[in-house]
Amino acid sequence: MKQPRILTIALSAALVLTVLSCGQQQRANIKSSHADSVIFDVGVVKDYERMRALSDSFELTGDISQLDANRWRGVSYYRQGQYRLAEIAYRKALESDILTDEDQVSYNKAARRLSELLLVRGDYEGSLRVAMPAVAKMEKSGIGSDIDYAILLNNIGCCQLNLGRDEEANKSFLTARGHYANRWQTDSTGRGFQEAVIGTVYTSMAYINMRRYAESIYWIDRTEMLLNMYRQKPDARSEYFDEYQGRIEIMRAVALQGLDKPDDAAKAYQKFLETDYSRTGPGRINANDYLVAAHRFGEAADNYRCLDQTLANWGMELSLDNIQLYLLPKYRANAEAGRRDSATVAGMRILSILDSAITNQKNSATVELATIYETNQKEAEIAEQKANLTRLQFIATGVSLLLIIIFLVVYTLHRRAATKRLKAAHQKLEDAHEKLQYAYDRLEETTAAKERIESELRIARDIQMSMVPNIFPEREGLDIYAFISPAKEVGGDLYGYLMLGDELYFCVGDVSGKGVPASLFMAQATRLFRTLATQHMMPAEIATRMNDALTEDNEQGMFVTLFIGLIDLVGGKMEYCNAGHNPPVIRGDGEEAHFMEMESNAPIGLWPGLEFIGETIADIRGRSLFVYSDGLNEAENRDHEQFGDDRLIDILRTGHFANSRQVIERLNEEVEKHRAGADPNDDLTMFCLRVK
Repeated sequence: MKQPRILTIALSAALVLTVLSCGQQQRANIKSSHADSVIFDVGVVKDYERMRALSDSFELTGDISQLDANRWRGVSYYRQGQYRLAEIAYRKALESDILTDEDQVSYNKAARRLSELLLVRGDYEGSLRVAMPAVAKMEKSGIGSDIDYAILLNNIGCCQLNLGRDEEANKSFLTARGHYANRWQTDSTGRGFQEAVIGTVYTSMAYINMRRYAESIYWIDRTEMLLNMYRQKPDARSEYFDEYQGRIEIMRAVALQGLDKPDDAAKAYQKFLETDYSRTGPGRINANDYLVAAHRFGEAADNYRCLDQTLANWGMELSLDNIQLYLLPKYRANAEAGRRDSATVAGMRILSILDSAITNQKNSATVELATIYETNQKEAEIAEQKANLTRLQFIATGVSLLLIIIFLVVYTLHRRAATKRLKAAHQKLEDAHEKLQYAYDRLEETTAAKERIESELRIARDIQMSMVPNIFPEREGLDIYAFISPAKEVGGDLYGYLMLGDELYFCVGDVSGKGVPASLFMAQATRLFRTLATQHMMPAEIATRMNDALTEDNEQGMFVTLFIGLIDLVGGKMEYCNAGHNPPVIRGDGEEAHFMEMESNAPIGLWPGLEFIGETIADIRGRSLFVYSDGLNEAENRDHEQFGDDRLIDILRTGHFANSRQVIERLNEEVEKHRAGADPNDDLTMFCLRVK
């Protein structure tokens, strides 16, 4: 009779724990819903600091998950207009584990917002790296609303269009349109139509920006159709109609002007002027897209009189991007209208704020990394406190269960000796608990610091790798491939490219030193290159401007060697400037691979006031260009023997390569073979292109 009775007791205890566990899970779901509501209500009254404090508190108590807490932090930063900090928080949310259905819903929302931020900033590859995995996760889990799919697919389409992947973009837009339709067909409110209007506005603008005016007309007409359907909904907001009707008419005017239909464009613009939106600051600024295209510079100059007040209302700081987007067009409009005094005032305004804008831009990468380190420290403290709470709960639960079982068994089998046996068991438990606590204390002391440092470096590496593109353009006649491998967790090598119509900007660089300082300097150099390239500067001017910016307050004496190139993909002409970098290797049909001979410019960042000299290759079509950092030719084996220039040039002369990727993969194999297991002694970067 002893064994069945003991089995019954154990099963009863297990049943009690199961019931308790189910109850705890239900309470956890209720607590999570309540916590989200509390954070949301605080956001409604715009107390964003309080939103973040509540997110920290609820994450610590387990009321919301780490993923949900980071999403709410991203929401608070986004609503404050701190978009870079919002991006960091949303990325952390996407890196968190998805443990529940509620986590998947939060993941969808974070991915929507992050992909939109990157799209608006012009980081199309980065936006795709967020949006496409999010769609795949929703399809796999089966958790995702039509609006989640619609917004993500619309973002994907805009990125694909800007990257020249037209057929994929069209498919994404059409699929998004289907999800928008499902949304408004299953929703009794007008919210679905409102969201669809916003999505088709993004689509229309994407085609206009790519000068695909005929396709944009289709999406503009569809936007107007959706707006009219939204008007019929009883809960529709009347003030919404006028603004978006104005946006529709000004987009139509720009598209018709681009299709060389000036009379029809003027009629659309006249309809725009009939809206109240046309008399607002944002409306007048947006109207200039058409006025400049129609060469109506006087009217455009009149509209720009409200620019300063409009930017102030938007809460925009005068960054390099905003100077390019708003102040330079204002200067051009006044100059083209013949208003020399107004143009001079606009020019002086640009000069007066340019230095501070460049300084703010230089410091942005450092501020972001500092924020990451601060956030990681806070998260580590939360994780440690949660671990302590969980451990105490686990120990308490285990001790309680064991005491119950021991008591029941001892009471049933040895009633007379119950007190003595219970005391003995209790003493054993206390001894075991002390040993376990001692083991935990020692483990925490030896691993906590190491794990914190490794986590911070992993995050810094991910941020650095996100700064270099790993999706290469798919354009007829253009073959590009690149590879980067830091010697440590983070490094100072860089490469980048930027497609601006038929112009391809690219660069390869090597920052002095290694590790975190080099990675910070690399981040500044990468951002400066992209910013200056978007202004269509020549490579020598880009190098000169970068040198002026990077020598300022450069107390550490850091510098970067850099090769900057600009290729006209139609005519084949290449402008370039080599700032102290290794000479590239060039090879053409019937031409042996050889090192290029170039001007001996100094590295960037050493001395202020330098004027860099640029050079030209009349036609690079039919030739391969290979640019690399000294981590290739100076790679060492265990005997400190270097890979060498002779071995590099011999491989490129004798090898037969179908494309740029094969060149880089072959050289990477040869370097690994040469090292023979030795650790890398420097960062390694390779960049290869060919224009057919």
